[in-house]
Amino acid sequence: MGIRVIASGLIVLGSWASADAVKDSPRPVVRADIQSDIAQGSLSLVSLIAPQKSLRPALRPLMPAAPADLVPASVQAGFDDWIRGFRTRALRQGIAGDVFDRALNGARYDADVIRRDRNQSEFTKTIWDYLDSAASPARIQNGKDALRKNAAVLDRIEAKFGVDKDVIVAIWGLESAYGTFRGSSPVIGSLATLAYDGRRGAFFEAELMDALRILQSGDVTPNNLTGSWAGAMGHTQFIPSSYQRLAVDFTGDGKRDIWSDDPSDALASTANYLAKNGWVKGAPWGVEVRIPDGFDYLLASREIKKMPSDWAKLGVVGLDGTAVNDYGQASVLLPAGANGAAFLIFKNFDVIETYNTADAYVIGVGHLSDRITGGGPIQTDWPREDRALSFKERKEMQRLLTAKGFDTKKIDGKIGPLTINAVRRFQRSVGDRPDGYASLRILQKLR
Repeated sequence: MGIRVIASGLIVLGSWASADAVKDSPRPVVRADIQSDIAQGSLSLVSLIAPQKSLRPALRPLMPAAPADLVPASVQAGFDDWIRGFRTRALRQGIAGDVFDRALNGARYDADVIRRDRNQSEFTKTIWDYLDSAASPARIQNGKDALRKNAAVLDRIEAKFGVDKDVIVAIWGLESAYGTFRGSSPVIGSLATLAYDGRRGAFFEAELMDALRILQSGDVTPNNLTGSWAGAMGHTQFIPSSYQRLAVDFTGDGKRDIWSDDPSDALASTANYLAKNGWVKGAPWGVEVRIPDGFDYLLASREIKKMPSDWAKLGVVGLDGTAVNDYGQASVLLPAGANGAAFLIFKNFDVIETYNTADAYVIGVGHLSDRITGGGPIQTDWPREDRALSFKERKEMQRLLTAKGFDTKKIDGKIGPLTINAVRRFQRSVGDRPDGYASLRILQKLR
């Protein structure tokens, strides 16, 4: 599940499959990438121009797959040797030999998967471009239709798991365009290629092992075990390990089937995932707010939480000028800095974030769910004159900040908390508002 965001309002389009992100949290999505110094997510084939498609952003236009005969014989031979070694490890972990052989006999190294995995950091979108698609008129209308068409099962899911049905539908909409783009890549082959590749081999080998356990359980056949190129599956793009922990058989047919045309098990599994991560039914994910003149932008931090009534004493109020209801402790989020929309975000923001750590994804899910149930658009203008920084420019910004004494700790092109704090320190040194927004203007000042 999608993008690699950046609290500075830029999205790095990449695959959820990034190990850094997934390793520390039991998330169902691919999308799910980053933790600490980066917020990412990703996946599924997506066109940000065609709002009817999945909105797990793809890092680049789709590349044609490499024909099998273009894979060097030595690479395929090495892959075959790895499969034989992995078979021994799989059987030691309880995978039946016949299950393994049916799944992996004849498996081919997929060079296209590796190309996609290698090129995740280069392409960026601004948060407003992402949200234009996440809550496009077509996606909103399709969400209303999906909510109405599946009302009976969604009502039962909401009652059982205590998760608001419009949020479940919004995740469904962003992950697979309401089941339209579930992915058709063979999950076993993709995961085997990524595990053999070695760059994040241990992570993908564990996911492959869980995919084999799914087959062994009888929930799905090898031919139907399909998903994204990085192994995310079904209507709401679970990775195998999250499926193993959190998928449910809501239909009662003895299978946790998130792949079929009937979305019941997938939607219930998503509700179970959110519930297990602490969903608060009836509470908002966030509320758009006004920031007063003279606001101390150092307070706009996820670590600083106050009740909305206390924020109101500092001038942070709803768009109607009154205090936001005290739904619980909230932080101020400025996804595009001081010149864009501002939000008070609550516990449910954190819960959606466990599904995909990208701020833009979380805002996309929350805002789409609001629009599906009749809410209005985001009111504050975005700084649409800004463009996203390229991967090369982000690394340049980090180098320049560090050279000037504002250490970013890493030069990796990922605009996470460390880089944002460095930007803030630089902004204060030159008399700018310290909103941490890593913009082209900041890069030009650094130059």
